[in-house]
Amino acid sequence: MKHIPHIFLCLILLLAFSACTSKSPMDRYIDDLMSRMTLEQKIGQLNLHSAPGFISAERVMDNDENAKLLREGLLGGIYGSSNPALMRQYQDIALQSGAGIPLIFGMDVIHGHQTVFPIPLGLATSWNMELIEKTARVAAREATACGINWVFSPMVDICRDARWGRIAEGAGEDPYLGGEIAKAMVYGYQGRDEVFDVDEVMACVKHYALYGGAEAGRDYNSVFLSRQEAMNGYMNPYKAACEAGAGSYMSSFNEFEGIPASMNEWLMDDVLRKGWGFDGFIVSDATAILEETAHGIGDLQEVSARSLQAGLDMDMNSDGYVGTLKKSLEEGRITKADIDRACRRILEAKYRLGLFDNPYRYFSEERYASEVFTLENRSFARKVAQECQVLLKNDGTLPLRKGAKIAVVGPLAKDAAAMAGTWATSSHNDESVTLWQGISEVTPASYAEGSWLYGDAAIEDAVRYGLIRMFAPGVPIPPVHERPQKLLVAEAVMKAITADVVVACVGEIAGMNGEGASRSDITIPDSQIELLKAVKATGKPLVVVLVTGRPLVLTDIEPLADAILTVWSPGIEGGHAVADVLFGDANPSAKLTTSFPRSVGQLPLYYNHKNTGRPHPDDVPYRKFTSCYIDELNGPLYPFGYGLSYTTFSYSDVSLSADEMPHGGHVTASVTVTNTGYRDGMETVQLYIHAIHSTSTRPVKELKGFRKVFIPAGQSVSVDFQLDEETLSYYNHELQWACENGDYEILIGPDSRDTQMVRISVQ
Repeated sequence: MKHIPHIFLCLILLLAFSACTSKSPMDRYIDDLMSRMTLEQKIGQLNLHSAPGFISAERVMDNDENAKLLREGLLGGIYGSSNPALMRQYQDIALQSGAGIPLIFGMDVIHGHQTVFPIPLGLATSWNMELIEKTARVAAREATACGINWVFSPMVDICRDARWGRIAEGAGEDPYLGGEIAKAMVYGYQGRDEVFDVDEVMACVKHYALYGGAEAGRDYNSVFLSRQEAMNGYMNPYKAACEAGAGSYMSSFNEFEGIPASMNEWLMDDVLRKGWGFDGFIVSDATAILEETAHGIGDLQEVSARSLQAGLDMDMNSDGYVGTLKKSLEEGRITKADIDRACRRILEAKYRLGLFDNPYRYFSEERYASEVFTLENRSFARKVAQECQVLLKNDGTLPLRKGAKIAVVGPLAKDAAAMAGTWATSSHNDESVTLWQGISEVTPASYAEGSWLYGDAAIEDAVRYGLIRMFAPGVPIPPVHERPQKLLVAEAVMKAITADVVVACVGEIAGMNGEGASRSDITIPDSQIELLKAVKATGKPLVVVLVTGRPLVLTDIEPLADAILTVWSPGIEGGHAVADVLFGDANPSAKLTTSFPRSVGQLPLYYNHKNTGRPHPDDVPYRKFTSCYIDELNGPLYPFGYGLSYTTFSYSDVSLSADEMPHGGHVTASVTVTNTGYRDGMETVQLYIHAIHSTSTRPVKELKGFRKVFIPAGQSVSVDFQLDEETLSYYNHELQWACENGDYEILIGPDSRDTQMVRISVQ
């Protein structure tokens, strides 16, 4: 008996040694580091500041404030700088002070870094996952060459209301497609393994969660959804990014179920961490913790404590953590374990990025000179933009004949910033190839500005110079509307009269969409409509090139135009790429990922809506006592998945390998697509399902697969889709992922409106 204590002691020592040796090298390193850190240093790791002058909220940091906090060990990261010298200076200070922990450097690399690609909504219309992944790969290589190792992308918010300006930053209205794009972006940024190479960055998935469901399409607004609708209609892209290995997430500004997202435990802990197994860190959006006080939740100390406890690890620009957590710990509002947990997650991210081995590994003058904004990258950007233009209408006017006399008109024809688009932080934005430049390099062309952007001078001034007036009030600003609208229109008409074809470049400049740019009226401004009507009256063919960051109401434009080409904000090589499509050097293949409404009153509008007890067909006029409008059709002007080509395609009937599918089995759906035109082309074949009966209501259609295929002129391609339980499953009322027994419609076609249907039974 007297030997038992000795045996227990040996057993305890053995277990302790086993636990220690079973830990990973990262765990052992961080255990040792944290054992030497003070409480203040741990809290400091949770603090993120913007670089001097970077504008992401009304609070703008200065250099002295950042340097002071760094010397005190109270900053874990800096974001918003592409200046290697400044970032090196900050890293030097961080390593010489406090615990000597390196900084992480973040940046809003949304659609390219120095080489700007089409805005994300435009990229999505390519339906080309390999292409999208490669854009993120190029962006990662460029960003890492100047010291950036963390990018606030991909933005995966699903949006059904085009009034929301930030629809420009996402993939559109469909959760399945959004999930595929989220994975492609994460793979492009981070690679496909857990080791970060020197030219890979950590992705930050945003905005978690449900930000795209903002009520009335108004930015920063509340979100009102059931959990079931959230999981089925919105959450899949966030989940897909997690499955792809995303290293971090950014919380969103909105509230959900009465709790701001940045302190919403159900979203961050129950779903993201426990449900999906996410083990990275979560950062707030800019000043989101401070903004929680405006929701009426409590003062800065209260909301900071609640955010930390809910699972938010890093505070961006609020100074709520660094300013209040020590006091909350002393008062018992939070525990030391809460702080340690968040600190460890951030240190793990820095370890995975290799910053403890070499804090300067992402600075490379050699790579910066050889990999950033290269001719190769610009050439690739041109190829990408060719594949991201949606041909909405064409009566045969396109492609244009080289050598034809073209009149290029419109307020966006020479706007380089409109080519770059929202959240383009490249120092080369003013080098973007304009539409005028791209067209005039191909064929003789004349130019006229044609119209004001807006008829209302105050609105035009706000969208052009709003940020300058807010943050640099002393900077001289040229007045808008210097020349009369009638004179501008008259000049365009004169150019049109002497031309063979008119190309009108209209739509939105970069300031009319993106963050903080919601619009209650998403029609083309009246001043631009006046221009289109005037040049149409000349009798010359009219091609509308639509520059935009959102779906627009084109009901007034559609009858005026002989062709409509939606080019979004197409990026640094936009003008060249648009000319490639206009003149037929590239065959358009893009398809919409958002529905284009007939009128603003239809919003929110999306193809995968639920049925009602009194359904009404999309294309049938008003009929009383059904779910419809007196003055408008239910359906969109252009549906989700829609896009024309310079060739034509026909679809065979859909065939199934079996009419029944057992649980655990699979069935193959097949269709033959034939290129019936005279040009080679690419077609995106789309698979939708509809559950005829279900324990909870389901959408009228749900995208569950797609294939983008190249088909030579006159040839056919067989396209197969494998259906299984995953294809047919959804979150039921208990939020269980389930494939229920019953009959399902399988629909295949070129878009969500034009499909062919067969039925399958699951038993």
